[in-house]
Amino acid sequence: MEDNSSCSSAGTALSEASFLQRTLERLSSTQCLQVSTEAPVAVIALQRYLSEQPEGQPDSYDVTVTDGVWRAKCSVHPALNHLVHSNTLRTGTDVSITQCSFVYSERRLGHGYICIEKLRCGGERSALLPRIQDVASLPMLVKQGMERSVELQSDVPLQVSRKHYLSLWNNEDPEGDIWTSGSPSSHTVLDVSNITLLSSLELCFRNTWKPLPLLVKIIHKSRLRYYGKFGLKIDYPLQAYFEVADQSGTMSLVLWNELCPEFYQKLSVGTVLYIQNYSLKRSYSNRSHPQMDHHQMKTFHSVEICLNARNPTSVVTVVSAKSVLPQWGLPEVSYLFTTRLQLDELSNNSACDVICLVTFVGRVERVKSKGNKGPEKFWTYRWIHAVDGSSDRPFILEVFSSSQPEVFRRICPMTYLVCTQMRVCRVEGSLPYLTSSCETETFITGYHKGQPYVSDPRVKTFIQWTKTLTDNVVLQKTSVGGHYCYPCPPQTFTQSMADASAQVPLVAAADLKKEMETLQYREHKKVAIQGQIAAVRYTKHPKSTESRGTEEREQVPDVAPDVCEPNTQDHPSTAEQTTAPISTAEKISVRGIKRRIQTRKVNQFSLNLRSMAAKRRLSEIEVEEEQEEEESDSGSKDAPNVADSQQNQDSDVISWESSSWPKQKQEVSEYLCEGGLYQDSVSRRFTLDEKDVLLQRSNLQPTHWTPEQSADTPPPVVCPGFYQVTILGINKQMAIDAAFLPIVSSDDPRAVALPQDPHGNTMLSCLSSGFLCPLSHSQSTLPQPEEVLGSAGELEDMHLVCILDLCHLGGDRVEVLISKVYRVTEVSKCTAL
Repeated sequence: MEDNSSCSSAGTALSEASFLQRTLERLSSTQCLQVSTEAPVAVIALQRYLSEQPEGQPDSYDVTVTDGVWRAKCSVHPALNHLVHSNTLRTGTDVSITQCSFVYSERRLGHGYICIEKLRCGGERSALLPRIQDVASLPMLVKQGMERSVELQSDVPLQVSRKHYLSLWNNEDPEGDIWTSGSPSSHTVLDVSNITLLSSLELCFRNTWKPLPLLVKIIHKSRLRYYGKFGLKIDYPLQAYFEVADQSGTMSLVLWNELCPEFYQKLSVGTVLYIQNYSLKRSYSNRSHPQMDHHQMKTFHSVEICLNARNPTSVVTVVSAKSVLPQWGLPEVSYLFTTRLQLDELSNNSACDVICLVTFVGRVERVKSKGNKGPEKFWTYRWIHAVDGSSDRPFILEVFSSSQPEVFRRICPMTYLVCTQMRVCRVEGSLPYLTSSCETETFITGYHKGQPYVSDPRVKTFIQWTKTLTDNVVLQKTSVGGHYCYPCPPQTFTQSMADASAQVPLVAAADLKKEMETLQYREHKKVAIQGQIAAVRYTKHPKSTESRGTEEREQVPDVAPDVCEPNTQDHPSTAEQTTAPISTAEKISVRGIKRRIQTRKVNQFSLNLRSMAAKRRLSEIEVEEEQEEEESDSGSKDAPNVADSQQNQDSDVISWESSSWPKQKQEVSEYLCEGGLYQDSVSRRFTLDEKDVLLQRSNLQPTHWTPEQSADTPPPVVCPGFYQVTILGINKQMAIDAAFLPIVSSDDPRAVALPQDPHGNTMLSCLSSGFLCPLSHSQSTLPQPEEVLGSAGELEDMHLVCILDLCHLGGDRVEVLISKVYRVTEVSKCTAL
């Protein structure tokens, strides 16, 4: 009796301590629950899968939260999907659930789950997770009677019609426990006396003969392809291509559906397969193929080998390397390694392999796939600089995710990088660069062991060169993160009316707002708009200035996520919420330009120099006059901190505005004040001590929280200053602020391959070229901002085409950078000075 009593009291105490358990108990008596007493729970997993609903949101999300006592796997209501798209709802943060319901499965007995319908997102980091020793050891909360529900206990979606999760930010990366890898190869004795050669399969296909077993070696491997869509009754709509070879030639092999999770990560270039019960079909012509001329083998294009889980059930045996016999006659894997010096001789779209030492790694960004007929699809990619000792110039690599997520997110400076089947891209006015193909694979330090290329003479030559390097010297030339875009904008801007898929579309000013509002997390777009520059402001930031911390800068006030956009009357704008050292003074200046105390004209332009304290006081007066209402707790709490932070900065804002701007800014119907510079906009020096935190910052938000996410943030990046450019649309109905961060040092990753024709360092020539002249390792010879702005008068009423780079950095932060301006000379053609 005493034991029963103690168990009962312990259970009662546990229930009282657990917000999640109390919520589940209350949901037993009501279908929808409004939570009045909010308690924060931490997000430890956020997972995506194809929605069951044919209309509305294409994706559904499951979120796993914990209150420190229990874990609970919940469904995210589709109305909250925009919080995931903007990375506002993310792992490693706290949320407060304000409304939820319990959903019973109508298709399966004994299955149901909590659906979160409304919530509030907390700050940058969870306050709860650091107090939990082992999150994985916490029990999973399940409604009584549903303990046997596989979906609640396993790594599968809560909606029972879906069998697997997708990667959170793209469709190419394997995601979840269903993907097997590392299984030992078979050591069984194979009967290879009754096999057929690839050269015989075309004849077998024409005569419908049942083909004999195959013994082949993989020589190329493609990334995964997910082809799921609404109404498709396939549990695992996945596909992967391989090029396989035997002594007679090469042929494509296709891994279908359920076999992808089972075999894709087991099959590598160089792997030998013994295949039975396969099928043959005509080759799909509308797909990419690797360039294989260097293999010097015959290629059979008419048919391809298909491996399926049924009809027929294919039998695939992975042969261990020790069991492969020379008498089988399988060809060696061949590579096309190219040095940086040789790259200049390669033609456009030719293929090559590279091995190099990484010196710069850009942040991971996303771009929408063009021409995708199914659900919205994103590609993830990053820019990389790497050297191999053959040239003073680095490789410029555009590396897309190749279904190797562990490798992709661990690419960092000082690592040896191998990229296979890269394609050469040549653009007029820029140095050649390499971009991924569907068959590209990437390998970094720690992943080279056992790869066929390790014995290649060109790889051995590279390794010998790296032994002559000193780590400290190389580290001085490394950097990571920040805005980076390549190739450089062309010298002439041409709009083709027949080609709507131009790389830089010319958009109407009114459409620019929509372009910005529809951006998703880390999505990058490049657009061009017509207009004139109405004002320019330069903000100085002493190098000694330190931020109050990224955590404070990025903290989002509690927002009711059932409202897609924050109420501008209750919450500060995007510009006002940002308080990083790079963006704070600039953001305050956005509000300060609405009203000027005094202006003076010098040679038909005005040059205004005002202290930050004066701007701050003016901005505070405007807030009182324009809002005329009590600010929210978060707004009034943050404003003094921003002001105090700026009061300690002995920095000035230098500005110019056109003579007509004071009147025009009162008449514009829309003024987008998004153009700030964020910590994530500027690259920083790479250090081995800060490696993990720098990689976290440049990578995408992870699907699962790990304790490493609680690591300290790196110190704020040092930025000498930047220009904020106000662009007035050609019809003077809309204005937008864009940040201009000119290249001021040859050490900047953006300076690589930049055309450095001398110019006069006028405001117009700087905007046109993107850099201050001359570029060197020292900034002592560069002109002062006052000198540059002194020439801004020539911008008065000048018709320009401005190239803008847009990138969603998460939360409410949208990066708007101006990369180039063109002076209009013709209706369809614009030329840069």
